[in-house]
Amino acid sequence: MALQPTRGLYLYLETLRVAFDDEIVTDDEAQILHILAQALGVAPSDTAECISVVNGELPSPFSENHDFAGHHMGDATTYQSALIAALDDDVITEDEWAMLDHLRRTIGLQEDEHALIEEAIRAMVETDDQGHRRIERLERFLTVCPY
Repeated sequence: MALQPTRGLYLYLETLRVAFDDEIVTDDEAQILHILAQALGVAPSDTAECISVVNGELPSPFSENHDFAGHHMGDATTYQSALIAALDDDVITEDEWAMLDHLRRTIGLQEDEHALIEEAIRAMVETDDQGHRRIERLERFLTVCPY
């Protein structure tokens, strides 16, 4: 079944392209992609076709004149979910940083929205067992990929 062009699929494919830049998808990258697929409404059955699109085996479902980039409702929550997934594993790789940074730029996340996401993550410290380690990794992320 052919992929139907939706904004969620567009964002997923864009992030998947970054994950496949080095032709290797680590478990950590796969976890972020899984969370993104769920948040963006990409069906598990479509992810294999998405990989084929990224590998050039299938044509992209998007024409040059699509209107899926830019900021839309719910983008900050999607980005926050992906960021938390990256922060919750033990090692944050350059590939994960690249995926998150590309997603942030693709959705047009504004600086004030990013600040609110940081604040929300910091607020979780007291209620989350991994909170302190998450904050340490957030600080490293902000050093590597400053807004």
